Amino acid sequence: MATNRSRRLRKKMRVDEFQELGFDITWTFDASVSEAEIDATVDKFIEEVIEARKLGFHGGGHIEWEGIIATQTIGKCTEEDIAAVKAFWAGQKVTQLEVSELYDIWWS
Repeated sequence: MATNRSRRLRKKMRVDEFQELGFDITWTFDASVSEAEIDATVDKFIEEVIEARKLGFHGGGHIEWEGIIATQTIGKCTEEDIAAVKAFWAGQKVTQLEVSELYDIWWS
C-alpha cells in the first residue's frame, strides 16, 4: 500500500492519527452477589471508571460479563486505563477477571 495517504483516506482506514486502541475485558460475579448488587456495581464501574476516563464500554452479561473498552472519541486507550479498570475490579466480588493487552480495534 501507498505510504503517502491523504488525511481523508487515513481517517477512513483508521490508521496513523486515526488509529483506535482498545482492550477486551471479562469477569464473573461471585455466586453470593445479588441482582441489586450486580446492577449497583456495574453502574459504579460505568460512572467511576468508564465515564470518568472518557471511555466507552460495549458488552454485557448477567453473572458472566464480557465486552470491549475503547475511547468515546477517536483515540487510544492507555496502559493507565487498563490499570484503572483492573484496580476497580480488584476491590469487587468477582472471579476470573481477564483484561487483554491493548490492540487496534479495527485491524486486529
